[in-house]
Amino acid sequence: METVFEPQSSLLDIVLLRTFLAVMEQGSFTQAAERLALTPSAISGHVKRLEEGIGVRLLRRTTRRVEATPAGDTLHAYARNIVALEREVVARLRGTQIEGRIRVGASEDFASTWLPKALHAFQLRHPDASIELRVGITADLLEQQSRGKLDVVFGKQCALADERGEMLWEEPLVWAYAERAEFDANGVVPLAVFPEPCVYREAALAGLSAGARRWRLAFESSSMAGCTSAALAGFAVTPLALSQLRPGLRQLGAEAQMPTLPNVRFYAFLHKRTPATHSLVKAVCDAGGWGM
Repeated sequence: METVFEPQSSLLDIVLLRTFLAVMEQGSFTQAAERLALTPSAISGHVKRLEEGIGVRLLRRTTRRVEATPAGDTLHAYARNIVALEREVVARLRGTQIEGRIRVGASEDFASTWLPKALHAFQLRHPDASIELRVGITADLLEQQSRGKLDVVFGKQCALADERGEMLWEEPLVWAYAERAEFDANGVVPLAVFPEPCVYREAALAGLSAGARRWRLAFESSSMAGCTSAALAGFAVTPLALSQLRPGLRQLGAEAQMPTLPNVRFYAFLHKRTPATHSLVKAVCDAGGWGM
């Protein structure tokens, strides 16, 4: 049974909501504190004030992370919209208007998975802005950015990025294979990967090597759609971020003798922070379900 508090206020403080969102998205008070440049005790105090104000328990701590109660899940859905609406209202009242061209670089998985929804939301908010998009490997895009050719790059890493990178979210990297196809847990692993250099490829080969699994390169493509098609056909196994699994694919784990892969971290690399790049980064976070 959930703990019930006596409500002390009916107001939803926007600062407390931002803290609550950070805890939900980071999964811990400590990481939320780092993101918001606050102390863990301040984060805890904000959540306590929010719970007391609303009158219900929102979060429960486990040995590994913070989890939402049913009430917390409900508030999470509303809070993202409330905070986004607050930003939009402030921008309109201040007369903030974003115009001109934004030069964007995106890894292929970003471009095919989250970017379409993000661009749609960005265009609705800023109809006078335009986007120039280049799709490629993160390392190549960052090199172009260093030469002043890109304003923002969306890419991924399986290790911490340098100080230029702003981590948007992280999630498990998993082995994806056809849902209905049989998989030989003791056989040679047929692998579908991007050409070098690719962080998914590097993580997959390192994991197989560490787990002493035999493998063969069955399919290589510079397109995520190609690697995903190979997995859907049962032709090969491909590494994907967990949120990129789609109907027809299943995750292979310990039952298939497949090694655990590291988390993949998604980043925004900004040439310089402007209202335009900030708004676009926020739209990407919202599209990925990790609102800022």
